[in-house]
Amino acid sequence: IKMKISNEANKLRHIIEKAMDDHKITKSEYDKIIHQALDDGNIDRQELVLLREFQEMIANKTIKLVPDK
Repeated sequence: IKMKISNEANKLRHIIEKAMDDHKITKSEYDKIIHQALDDGNIDRQELVLLREFQEMIANKTIKLVPDK
C-alpha cells in the first residue's frame, strides 16, 4: 500500500534533500529542519521517519554538521 506523503513531510523532505546534496548542514539549516517538523504542532509518521534518517546521516557523517558562516 502506497501512502500519500503529507504536505508537511514533503516540505521537510525537500529541506533534507538539499542538505544531502551539499553533504553538509549548518546549525541554522538544522534548526530550520527541526522548526519545519514542529511547525504544525504535530510530527506525523512520515516526518518521524525522515527525521530519523536525517539524524542517522549526521551520526554516520554522510551529512556533516558545520558552523554557520
